[in-house]
Amino acid sequence: MNALAKLRKGIDKILSYACAIAFALMVIVATYQVVVRYVFNSPSTVSEELLTYSFTWMALLSSALVFGKRDHMRMGFVADKLTGTAKVVLEVVIELLIMLMVAAIMIFGGYSIVQLTMTQVTASLGIPMGIVYTIIPISGILIFVYGILNIIDLCKGVEHEQRDVKE
Repeated sequence: MNALAKLRKGIDKILSYACAIAFALMVIVATYQVVVRYVFNSPSTVSEELLTYSFTWMALLSSALVFGKRDHMRMGFVADKLTGTAKVVLEVVIELLIMLMVAAIMIFGGYSIVQLTMTQVTASLGIPMGIVYTIIPISGILIFVYGILNIIDLCKGVEHEQRDVKE
């Protein structure tokens, strides 16, 4: 297995574990919230805020994982009709457009919003909002890296089904 495949597999594994941990945390916190609210009649604002932020983190990390596996939703009515070099060129252009959008909005814009909100504090948890928003540039960087790996795979002629079988 070459270095790029090992890199992809490592990122996949880390993201999978991070998403599983975030989901497990959400189940525990939601259970706590229900028990505290309905059994003890004392709602917890901390758990509500923690659930919101952990759901956001899990959603963005899992979308990066899905982009890496090239299993994201797409309208394939044009791409599925193409074959050979034309299909590869179209898929590379699509990956480049995704990378351009991710670089502009998630990485640059996300970094800007993190800097801007580092002085604001969350209502219940009391942590800087910038920490909450760090997931935006982090997931943007991951999607960008996956885009590079996807383009390399496309140029080598490795389909995502073939890549999954080799792992």
